[in-house]
Amino acid sequence: MNSIEQSPWHVGERHLQESAGVAERMAMIGPKVIRDHLPEQHRDFYPLLPYLILGVVDEQGIPWATMLEGAPGFAHSPDPQALQIDSLPSKSDPASAGVTRGASVGLLGIDLNTRRRNRMNGRIGSLDHDGFAVDVVHTFGNCPKYIQLRPVAGVARKPGDTAECSTSLDAAAQTLIRNADTFFVASYVDQHGERSVDVSHRGGNTGFVRVEGNVLTIPDFAGNLFFNTLGNLRANPIAGLLFVDFETGDVLQVAGRTSLILSGPPVAEFEGAQRLWTVTVEHVVRRPAALALRWQLAEFSPYSLAMGTW
Repeated sequence: MNSIEQSPWHVGERHLQESAGVAERMAMIGPKVIRDHLPEQHRDFYPLLPYLILGVVDEQGIPWATMLEGAPGFAHSPDPQALQIDSLPSKSDPASAGVTRGASVGLLGIDLNTRRRNRMNGRIGSLDHDGFAVDVVHTFGNCPKYIQLRPVAGVARKPGDTAECSTSLDAAAQTLIRNADTFFVASYVDQHGERSVDVSHRGGNTGFVRVEGNVLTIPDFAGNLFFNTLGNLRANPIAGLLFVDFETGDVLQVAGRTSLILSGPPVAEFEGAQRLWTVTVEHVVRRPAALALRWQLAEFSPYSLAMGTW
């Protein structure tokens, strides 16, 4: 029996599952849905994508989430144990420092035009100037909840390659976050001498992330009860968030210390939230027009619309 068949959950995830009263159910479900290889439907899905989300950890232990782009087929699976990605973060991307041979990474294959998504984490095997291969450790599908429909609407002639770095959120960064209905979050844990990195999608009504100076407060809605992100944050309270301006291709990457709020009056302030988490921002990287792709909002998720506002 391999480790996945025994249990795919670490202590942080189990703590959150216990607090939600689902630990016993998740102990049964986990080994059935979390695999140590890419099933055929996942292997068929990745080559359809012109973008995917990557989560890495840099040499200072800071997690970063970023988006990689390429012509459909740039991500493909030569065999069930590997995903080849023919793209790399730009030199201006703080995530570039985390793409090294042997590094643990998280991947999210997501199609904003169909709401389909798959999660994966693994380790970088081969690496060259054109891209890298990831050896699979865990992989599983995700439900389409809270994903706004956003088909690709165009491609810029050349993405930007500049970065503006800071230790705090200025007015423009705060405005971008307040206008967001989607972001991505990277987190990680170190256990038993090994690192596991996760990157996940978060969505809600426009303004679902509250901004108070350098502190972001984020509602956690009903989901698959795996608690991959919050479980990681319970064990290692640091996260990297990626906000994309889908109309301009601007990218805002932030990282900082987190805190979980599992109950109490603050949770009740946000209709639909089951718990909250905060990020005290310590690192900010803004990359204007960093993405070549442009998207157009077609439809909000009905699940997002059913949630409240601050």
